[in-house]
Amino acid sequence: MQVSVDRIESGIAILIGREDETVRISIPAGSLPAGCREGDILTLALERDEVATAEARARVFKRIGKLRAGSKTPDP
Repeated sequence: MQVSVDRIESGIAILIGREDETVRISIPAGSLPAGCREGDILTLALERDEVATAEARARVFKRIGKLRAGSKTPDP
């Protein structure tokens, strides 16, 4: 997906989709490539991180298990 850097204000870069100008993305300006400025065209790529997803799911599953185990304890 290609976007253009519309503007940078207060440390936030506003990106606009090239194919669909209704697509607007706000990101920290520090996340832009070095030397990037208003009017530049960027290519965005998204990828799924399977390892991070599995780790996050495991943490959530563990927390849910602890909550469920705690709820079985009778109130004093």
